[in-house]
Order: sequence, then structure tokens, then C-alpha cells
Amino acid sequence: MVTQNNITLAERLTAPTPKFFKTLRTVVLSLAGVATAIVAAPVALPAIVTTVAGYVIAAGTVAGAVSSLPVDFDKLAKQK
Repeated sequence: MVTQNNITLAERLTAPTPKFFKTLRTVVLSLAGVATAIVAAPVALPAIVTTVAGYVIAAGTVAGAVSSLPVDFDKLAKQK
């Protein structure tokens, strides 16, 4: 049986993710996508907008990656 103490990173990434973290991942990656569009916009934007968008890209990317790691062990046990 796979438990939190003996799961590998590869197993963790392929295991089912809880619903909250799926929603969180979708929201933060969407925000990062919007921020990327703002940074790449062909029009001149104020420096503060570009700076904040850069921070949103970084935070969104990290939050998206981290939200992929939690595992729903109940669903995992039902799969096996």
C-alpha cells in the first residue's frame, strides 16, 4: 500500500490530485497566462503593470507546480 512516507516523486505526480488543488492549479495557471499576455503586449504599459505581471507569472508558475504534488490517497487506494 502506498502511504505518504513511501511514495516516490514519479508516483506522486501521476497519482490523483484532490479537487481543491486541481481548481487552484487551474486558477493560478490562468492568471500566469494572462500576466504573460500582459508582459508580451505590443503596446507600451506602465512599468508597475509589467513588474506586477512578472511577479504573477513567477508566483503562478510555482503555485501551479506545487499544487500538482498533493495526493488523494483515498482515490489512489481505490485505483489499486
